[in-house]
Amino acid sequence: MNARARAAAAGLLTTVALVALGALPAAAAGGLPPAPTPEQAASAPQTLDTLSRFFARDGALARTAAAPRVEGGSVPVRVLSPDFVAGKPGAPVARVEFRASLAVASDGQKASLWTVKQAGGWQVVNIATGDDEIRYAELGRGGLVFREPQIDAWYVQKGAKVLPLDEDAVRAVGRDGTSLAAYRERVARAYGDKLPGSAYARKGAAGGYDAAPVPAVEEGPGGTVAAGAGAGLALALAATATIRRRRATRAA
Repeated sequence: MNARARAAAAGLLTTVALVALGALPAAAAGGLPPAPTPEQAASAPQTLDTLSRFFARDGALARTAAAPRVEGGSVPVRVLSPDFVAGKPGAPVARVEFRASLAVASDGQKASLWTVKQAGGWQVVNIATGDDEIRYAELGRGGLVFREPQIDAWYVQKGAKVLPLDEDAVRAVGRDGTSLAAYRERVARAYGDKLPGSAYARKGAAGGYDAAPVPAVEEGPGGTVAAGAGAGLALALAATATIRRRRATRAA
């Protein structure tokens, strides 16, 4: 990460709900209709129409030629848990924030559709450029995949080990990973003074660690996200820049 990227990232270290935005604001996706399942929400006609606009942004291709399709099922997306950072007994390293589905355009562009369970059913609340969520879920199969959004790092927890899935995670824990206990010590040092209720949070500095209040998540076999999480995600999406887009720009 270069100096400019590090400086930008430093301003993002305060929110566990930091997420990667695509070109379409979360608010634009927020009007999409709910459906009984994440897959149905992702493949609904209105969603596909919105995807056509998303893929046609910046003149990448004609909207009528985008022909978006949704491939495969949705996957649960977990992020570093404030309870784990705080050392709450029995707290898992991460919690489910939303489910992601892969969308592909006729020219090969990819996007991730983020769905949360609202009162009326599952609803797409954001469309993010790329396929990070789905790709890392596949790479970490057999373990618990999660993201440390403050540094855009992806990991997989396998038992008492935390292993890196991308270069940002390698920089944080090394190529061989680290123990779960050592990882908690690291994130406690990095974010422990920015948790909800901290002096940092009370000052209103980016809302503290958990800037967007997301309800507690109940994760069943399918990775159920509590109703209302979408509102918190939308707030976080509107309030933050994206490390993911910046990384893609550097690679271009």
